[in-house]
Amino acid sequence: MNRAFNFSAGPAVLPYEVLQEASQAALDFNGLGMSIMEMSHRSKEYDAVIKEAQADCLKIMNLSEEEYSVLFLGGGASLQFYMVPANFLINKANYVLTGVWAKKASKEAKFVGNTNIIASSEDKNFNYIPKNIQVEQDADYVHITTNNTIYGTEYKENHIPNTGNVPLVADMSSDLFAIQRDFSKYNLIYAGAQKNIGPAGVTLVVIKKSWLEKGRKELPTMINYETHVKEASMFNTPPCFPVYVVGRTFKWILKQGLEAIEANNYKKANLLYDFMDANSDFYKPTVTDKEDRSLMNVTFNLNTPELEAKFIEEAKKRHNMTNLKGHRSVGGVRASIYNACPIEWVEALVRFMEEFMKENK
Repeated sequence: MNRAFNFSAGPAVLPYEVLQEASQAALDFNGLGMSIMEMSHRSKEYDAVIKEAQADCLKIMNLSEEEYSVLFLGGGASLQFYMVPANFLINKANYVLTGVWAKKASKEAKFVGNTNIIASSEDKNFNYIPKNIQVEQDADYVHITTNNTIYGTEYKENHIPNTGNVPLVADMSSDLFAIQRDFSKYNLIYAGAQKNIGPAGVTLVVIKKSWLEKGRKELPTMINYETHVKEASMFNTPPCFPVYVVGRTFKWILKQGLEAIEANNYKKANLLYDFMDANSDFYKPTVTDKEDRSLMNVTFNLNTPELEAKFIEEAKKRHNMTNLKGHRSVGGVRASIYNACPIEWVEALVRFMEEFMKENK
């Protein structure tokens, strides 16, 4: 099969070996004569699948199961926008706005209680990461979004806010396991799987058990994190096949190692950014501050919308490079180069960019 150069922002490219494993499991899981999609989620075989995925997640994060719980839930990261404040917003919460998804998260929190925006980059169309943030020490938690798929910005580890004793919550949907982080800084991490760790249909939540004990108790059953922790994500039928694929992706990540994955992601991103910086009269990255540039979503403009449309069309026609169109809210061009995107794809894209520039300058 000739694979397309798929630069989709999500659902996104998965490791090819994971796709091969998943295709086999979809037909016959471990020689049982049935698809993993056909077996009971209460069976010992599936119980082993979900438990192994939970354990591998904590292994990647270097966290202990005594301190943290791993949940696989439905509803996408968008449901977490509400679940977090529903469980933990008692007095007030602090939010940092770095894009549309952070704004949506803060909007949901306002349905629950007092929400203060302590920093925002909206004044410059979200093209930078706010620094030196002052956290309100009586806040119940601080919420950040570590990577912003639309605007192409990302928190590097040295700019994660120092929240003191205030719990830190992060939406890591689009850069989880893309770079090395100190995951012990966080009381809760959530991530829709479809960007960097699996297919659409499952959301990962990693929650500190000691914080869970301080959360609100009287909640609707499905909104209460305690429900899902007590039942180990088995209160209701989990998204069985997506969880399996996430688990296989965790195995792939463990085999690569986060250090090597991060180095490769920097290498891929720098190929694009360095080329554009050297040809900034033609290609214009939307994020000028280099330390704020996303390793996952490289966003840029050409001199006119017409030229951008031609670039996207020619990339598809000549080389089967797909999903390069920027988000509908901002336009432009976006190359999403998540963990599973091979460096050869990025090299091919840079060659096309050079070719296109020479033809259209």
